[in-house]
Amino acid sequence: MQSITRCTEEEYWADPAHWAVRAEQALGSDGMVDIFVPIQKGGYRCVDQHVMDERSAYTLESVVAEIESQPGPEGVRASFDEESAYARLTADLAATQERCKSVVWCPADWDLNPIALWYHRFGYENALMLPVLHPQAHARILRVSAERARQRATLHARSIAAGLQPKAILFGEDLCGRNGPMISPEFLRRQYYPLLEYALEPLRSVGARLIWHCDGDVRPILDDLIACGLSGLQGFQRECGMELEWIVKKRSREGNRLIIFGPLSVTQTLPHGTPDDVRAEVRRAMEICRDDASLVFFTSNTITPDVPLENVRAFWEEVHASRW
Repeated sequence: MQSITRCTEEEYWADPAHWAVRAEQALGSDGMVDIFVPIQKGGYRCVDQHVMDERSAYTLESVVAEIESQPGPEGVRASFDEESAYARLTADLAATQERCKSVVWCPADWDLNPIALWYHRFGYENALMLPVLHPQAHARILRVSAERARQRATLHARSIAAGLQPKAILFGEDLCGRNGPMISPEFLRRQYYPLLEYALEPLRSVGARLIWHCDGDVRPILDDLIACGLSGLQGFQRECGMELEWIVKKRSREGNRLIIFGPLSVTQTLPHGTPDDVRAEVRRAMEICRDDASLVFFTSNTITPDVPLENVRAFWEEVHASRW
């Protein structure tokens, strides 16, 4: 970002969001979905050792105790102050769009879906054992997260209906690794997808275009997710079998073409390819999606420091050179 915007390190840390937007503008982006800022100066991670230490402090027993001590779905509904929450959302949307100027602020919201695996809070071991050893506690926190997700969906639906934000929203949960789902597809069909549909219903009612983030091998659950009302996908790790060639043939449950946010790889092409490889992947994605899917050029995940700056520039340059 310093190289692209010609800011100093001190200037960047004085206002990271400002320079993130300036970098997008300098590269020629016409939209943004999020602004990532490293946890601390000199680093680039959004999860550090302090966060990992907090997760490792949990035992399965303490996880269950924490879940049972929290309000249930009824309590979450009773405490929801929709008007205050809506005022905060719209104020944030307006302020961020003002900061972005000509770049469209199309905010992602990672709280729009019920959470099946709570590894981000309790660590992977506890998250994977919870639904097996303590199904009642897991069902409780799943229902609570679905209620909170529906509340978020209600706020965004109102904002979309009022014309205050774009209809497309990026959201989702990493349910899969490179070997497929981390949790049983049968469990998801039985307990997760009905709650996902419940959470998303306010957004579907206003015609929102719901874009699901997908890491890993999502093939075993892809049709189930689309059946819940998704309009598109973001991510795509070709090394995990997620090739665009067959994905773009899928249709939403309304029969519409999917919206593809992608597919520039942050695990292969961008970090390890040449600028010519990057340009070729841009052209390839455009040809694959032509007449079959709506394409929003995007990366498969966050661009990290192992990606050469010349590859970042090549990505944007080829998009602008080839888009017509």
